[in-house]
Amino acid sequence: MKTNVSIAGNIKSSRAGTYLPLLGLLAIPIINILYFLQNHGGDHVQSLVTEVDRNTPFIPAFSVPYLLWYPFLLLVFVLIVRKDKREYYRTLLAFCTGLLLSNVIYLMFQTTVPRPEVDSTGFFNNLVMFVYEGDEPYNCFPSIHVMTSMLMILGSRALGWRMRVPIFIFACSIIASTLFIKQHVIADVFAGILLAKFVFWLAGYLISIFRKRTMAEKAGRTRYANYE
Repeated sequence: MKTNVSIAGNIKSSRAGTYLPLLGLLAIPIINILYFLQNHGGDHVQSLVTEVDRNTPFIPAFSVPYLLWYPFLLLVFVLIVRKDKREYYRTLLAFCTGLLLSNVIYLMFQTTVPRPEVDSTGFFNNLVMFVYEGDEPYNCFPSIHVMTSMLMILGSRALGWRMRVPIFIFACSIIASTLFIKQHVIADVFAGILLAKFVFWLAGYLISIFRKRTMAEKAGRTRYANYE
C-alpha cells in the first residue's frame, strides 16, 4: 500500500515538474501592458500601405485563425515544454524579448493600417468587428501575431513532424489572416518574421552563454571541494 502511495506521489511530482515552467507565461500579459499603453495615434503616425496591400482581398473568414491565435500559442507552449524544457525556455525568452523590442519600435515608429467598412451581416463579419473593437489600428510594425506565430514554428522543431506540420500550417494561416482581415500590411509581416528569427537566435545565444557559465561555476566548486 505504501508503495502505491509513493508511486502516485512520484507521478504527481513528475507532472508538476513538467508543467511548472508554464508559469513563465505569466510574463506575457505583464509585458502586454506596454502594448495597450501605446495602442493609440500620435503626432507622427506612419502608413506603410502599398499597392499590393490595397489589392489584397478582404476575407472575413480569416478572422477565425486570427482569434484562435491565443489558444494556439498556449497549446504549442504546452507541447514544447512536455518534450524539451530547454527549447521551451528558449522560445519563451525569445517571445518576451520580441514583445519588448516590438514595443520599443512602436514607441519610436508608430504606424497605422486603414480598415474597411464592415457591415454587421454575417458571422465572420461580426468576428471581424469584434477584432476591430478590441484592438485599435496602431502598433502594426512589426506584427506581433506574425512574430509570435513564427516563433511557434521555430520552437516546435523539438517536436515530431506529425505535430510540426499542423503547427506550421496553422501558424501560416494566422500570418495570412493579418493581411486578409486588414489588420496589417506586407511590411508588418516581413518585419514580424525577421524579428522572430532574430530573437530566437538571440535567446539561443544567451541561454548557451548562461549554461557555459553555470557549468564552469559547478566545475570550479567541484575542484575546490576536492582540494579541501
